[in-house]
Amino acid sequence: MADQSTVIESEALYERRGGIAIITLNRPRALNAVNQALSTAVGSFLEQADSDPRVRVVVITGAGRAFCAGADLKALGGGEDLSARGHREWGFAGFVEHWISKPTIAAVNGFALGGGTELVLASDLAVVDETASLGLPEVKRGLFAAAGGVIRLAQQIPRKVALEMALTGEPITAAQGKELGLVNRVAPVGTALEVALELAEQIAANAPLAVRESKSVIHRTASGADWEPDVWAVNAKAMKIVFTSADAAEGPAAFAQKRAPVWQGR
Repeated sequence: MADQSTVIESEALYERRGGIAIITLNRPRALNAVNQALSTAVGSFLEQADSDPRVRVVVITGAGRAFCAGADLKALGGGEDLSARGHREWGFAGFVEHWISKPTIAAVNGFALGGGTELVLASDLAVVDETASLGLPEVKRGLFAAAGGVIRLAQQIPRKVALEMALTGEPITAAQGKELGLVNRVAPVGTALEVALELAEQIAANAPLAVRESKSVIHRTASGADWEPDVWAVNAKAMKIVFTSADAAEGPAAFAQKRAPVWQGR
């Protein structure tokens, strides 16, 4: 029997397939718009995945024809707090300010403007359906992309392009996103999750401790010059963790013995 498990909440689903956790936003009739219940479920599932040693990668996707349509305006209009119950620090959708040590991949299966694009920006990697668009249209409604959109966009694409997107509110295509480096893979229609899982399998096959520390160092040093002492201190700490691990000994041993490595994650 395949090593997998599934948990169902009203607003999100959690499935583990071997070393990959799949979190599915599950409000298809509302285009997976974010309310408090969805934020709570997603944030809780991220915690579950991060604490499960069997999980190596987390994929987040949407049910139905949308990835995420942003905030649930009906819930907002009714005075609902969209933050996860008891965990406002997790941010929008229980995700955008919620650091986990394992790589996250957005599998963008459909509509993803506004808050949906902010989930993409918060993910480590992104696979986008070729028909989907990305953008921050908030300025067209007198708002701005406050769930990390205006913070992260210029960190991930050229500043002038980011400013044009944020100030005009106009979207870009999946292909344009890939050209700019915002998207890792453009998937044929209807295959975003499949392509994301292929990418996740590539990552999950690697040493988990090395993957975790690689993610951490990249994020923690991305805005620092490569000659700054603090950058190298972060790098040295990660080296000590990884290079003295059991996995660091297992990799060369497996190579020498011409066998697949057996990672322990320690």
